[in-house]
Amino acid sequence: MRSAVMRGRAAMPERLRVDRQLEDAVIQSPGPFHLAGVSGLDEESAMRCGDSARALLKQAAER
Repeated sequence: MRSAVMRGRAAMPERLRVDRQLEDAVIQSPGPFHLAGVSGLDEESAMRCGDSARALLKQAAER
């Protein structure tokens, strides 16, 4: 189903990379040390990504 939705849309490599990092944070661990080690993010980026993942998890739990 996703492929049908994405047909005709340009996939930006940077956006895909960020989406994969956020997905990993949600699935594995939103901890900045994990994100920095797995994704090679700097400290600030790892903390921002972790914060975003925690917000998504909180939002999902409230539904």
